[in-house]
Order: sequence, then C-alpha cells, then structure tokens
Amino acid sequence: MRLGVLDVGSNTVHLLVVDAHPGARPLPAYSHKAELRLAELLDEDGAISEAGIHRLVVTIQEAMQVAEDKGVEDVLPFATSAIREASNGEGVLRRLADETGVTLQVLSGEDEARLTFLAARRWLGWSAGRLLVLDIGGGSLEIAYGLDEDPDVAVSLPYGAGRLTGTDLRDDPPDAEDVRALRRRVRAGIARVVSEFSRHGTPDQVVGTSKTFKQLARIAGAARSAEGLYVQRDLPRKKLEEWVPRLAQMSARERAALPGVSEGRARQLLAGALVAEAAMDLFGVESLGICPWALREGVILRRLDHLP
Repeated sequence: MRLGVLDVGSNTVHLLVVDAHPGARPLPAYSHKAELRLAELLDEDGAISEAGIHRLVVTIQEAMQVAEDKGVEDVLPFATSAIREASNGEGVLRRLADETGVTLQVLSGEDEARLTFLAARRWLGWSAGRLLVLDIGGGSLEIAYGLDEDPDVAVSLPYGAGRLTGTDLRDDPPDAEDVRALRRRVRAGIARVVSEFSRHGTPDQVVGTSKTFKQLARIAGAARSAEGLYVQRDLPRKKLEEWVPRLAQMSARERAALPGVSEGRARQLLAGALVAEAAMDLFGVESLGICPWALREGVILRRLDHLP
C-alpha cells in the first residue's frame, strides 16, 4: 500500500510518501516539505502566532493535496514539540482540524524517542547489540537506549536546535557570552539524565539521527548524501569539538556556505552542535554513526506492525 506520513515538526512540515507492506522495507516514493520553523515563531507567552497558524493551515492543505495527487491510501499525521508545548496548542489543533480536516496525533517526547529508536533498530538490525540513539530536532533532544526494539529507557529534553536558537542565540553572529551560557545550561540539563542510562551498561553502538547530525557529520568530512544511503557516515567527537568554536564565530550566511548545510538550517547549526557535543561528551561517545532512518520511519514501521 502507499502510505503518507505527515510530520508537523518544529522546523518543517514534511510529507513522506512510501510504498510499503508488512515484512518489507518501506520504499520512499516522494517527499514534500516546507520550512516553517515553528519553534522560532512562538510569542513571549509561548503561543504560536496567528500568522504562524495561517501558514500552518495553508501548508497542511498543500501537503494533503500532494498526498492525493500521489495516490496515497492512508495518511498518518502527527505533530511534535512545537505544537505539543505551545501554550495555545489545543486551540491550534482544533483550528487545523476545522480548516484542513486533518486531526494531528500529538506525540509525547517519550513517544518520539521510542519511535526513533525503533527505526534505528530496524535499520541497524540485531547485530548492533545494545544501542544508544541520539536525535536533535527543532524543539527537543531525544535519547533512547536498549537491546530490543522497545528501548529500556527513553527521555526527551527541551534542547532542540530551533528552540535554543530562538531563545538563547538571537544575534548573528551570536554573542560569545550567550554561547557560553547556553553551553553551560545544555550540559547541566543532559548531565541530570545520564545516570538513568549508565545503570544499563555501556552501549555497543551509538548513532545519531536527524538533519542536525547529518550536517555536522558532513562538515566534519562524511560522505555527501549523493553517494547513497548505505555509505557509512560517522561523526567523531574530536572533529566536532574543533568545529564548535569555528561555528560560533560564523554568521548564518557563512555557515550556509559549508558543505551539506542548507540555508534554512544554517542559523540553527551552532545550537545543534553545542547539544551534540554535550551529549557525546557526557555519554562518553568518541564517535557515532549516522542513521538514515528516524521518527517518520518509526511511525511507518509501527503502522505496518499493526496492519491485519
């Protein structure tokens, strides 16, 4: 069957169309995305603005038209931290249902971590052993660890690259003291959850998912996306530590000129790098692999698992 996953995230609204059936690898058929960066469109009260809601309505309507055009039989619509944590989130969901006919399932942070872990486990297989998965989104950081398909521990922290850029790194280039303050805050927050994972033992393999990790790996020397999904890509912590101070001195325009960095994500890259560096350091990770599958694939796989 042809499935569509409509992901209303903190950075983008992304419709991924796949051809899939139980027991088979989902095959991507079409991708449609629009960058809204909702995590940066919240007002002082934490509400999504009227302009933001209007843009969201129009973008979802366009995505559903694309799904129809591509012959999608079933659309799985979900939302993550931007709507989950917006002070007017429930009102936004009602508006979207009334004006687009789409009822979004709002995933909890733990749901995000568990579904992303499922996708990584299926991609890597059982030979990966005890697996630690890190995912940096626009609004949150997800961390999950386990030996099976359902992780033993999964947490979500409010350290998404878009969120932190909007609240802590407003200047371009950022103020040096703001960077130091954000570094301290992120490390303190991640350090509070490390013990939840360490009691389960040392992971056999560590992977990062999400656009942030892919871009950081690319500027650190990993293969281009054009070389295919199956090329091994890694992010060594040593190289990341060399890049963080360089990124802190760059403007968004300068970061966008780096290999693999998109213009729309360039402003968020420093915040994402600070989170990635902190997580790798505090969890004792010298190098992590880049996993092509993440939350959207996890949603698809879970849906396929429950087909009759």
